[in-house]
Amino acid sequence: MAKRSVIPFGPQHPVLPEPIHLDLVLEDEKVIEAIPSVGFVHRGLEKLIEKRDFNQYQYVIERTCGICSFMHGMSYCETLEKIFDVDIPDRAKYLRTIWAEMSRLHSHLLWLGLLADAFGFESLFMQSWRMREKILDMFEASTGGRVIFSVNKVGGVLKDMGRDMLNSFIETFDDMEESISALSKVFLNDVTVNSRLRGVGVLTREEAVSLGAVGPMMRASGIDIDTRLLGYEAYKDLDLDPVISTECDSYARCQVRIGEIFQSFNLIRQAVAKIPDGEIAVQVKGAPKGEAFNRVEQPRGEAIYYIKANGSMYLDRCRVRTPTFTNLQPLIKTLQGCQYADVPILILTIDPCISCTER
Repeated sequence: MAKRSVIPFGPQHPVLPEPIHLDLVLEDEKVIEAIPSVGFVHRGLEKLIEKRDFNQYQYVIERTCGICSFMHGMSYCETLEKIFDVDIPDRAKYLRTIWAEMSRLHSHLLWLGLLADAFGFESLFMQSWRMREKILDMFEASTGGRVIFSVNKVGGVLKDMGRDMLNSFIETFDDMEESISALSKVFLNDVTVNSRLRGVGVLTREEAVSLGAVGPMMRASGIDIDTRLLGYEAYKDLDLDPVISTECDSYARCQVRIGEIFQSFNLIRQAVAKIPDGEIAVQVKGAPKGEAFNRVEQPRGEAIYYIKANGSMYLDRCRVRTPTFTNLQPLIKTLQGCQYADVPILILTIDPCISCTER
């Protein structure tokens, strides 16, 4: 009978972008059970709702995550706009959609680089992040920031993008798409990469449903659900089909994220072609009263926002359910039965954002 041992993994590890701790129960090199432990970077952001009024809190909520910062700000504003019962201008909806897809691009390219680094492919890591830098340059040109953008407001957006800027972005995307197409062939076709991903960390369709997987983790198990199909912002005017795979393993999750990169290019082109002229915000007066629930598709999956307002400038509650929190249970399932050497790769395949999870 194989001897069992408990190996601590994390919270600091060369492969992990953020701190997560797992107690791994091993039989020789095989993982029998994984017990997660979170809580290393708790910052009390939701508690700050008592200290900042709902306008000031807009700048706090963006700091939930440095990668999804725009989408956190957008989700917060969308939820308050439901409480105020205000419809923002169409141009603002399109601008938000363009920035949201740019966020997805830079998040997925960051993830690809981290995956390459986990394999030891340093040049592939550098190439992925070189592509991501171009997205951050576009964010800086259009919003003034590279990590925190602060362009959302209740009622619309604070900054506009002119036609010349949008056209220059499309030209950059055309060049990037060709480079990323060549880059993606290494992830999808390289023998070494395939040997580390194919058949590893299988999450069946039934398991994905029962464990509540979201985002690429779910779509890689053959489930064609994408919150963008709800039609929020400008998505109702764009042609969008969820990127899915039926292979259900780590390779499938890589495949889906690469597919979503090219999907984001397409969605931005559609949005730029259809963006209307007009105002970018409406004035919202008074203080919110009531409660609202909102869902958006962040790069890592579906995020849920709940806000309760009492009619004063200070909200009663702002609750966020992030996709990484939801994907932790599917992660534990994929770790069961894997080899110890595959643990860092499997953790990366959910694209963990611990700062989102531990607000």
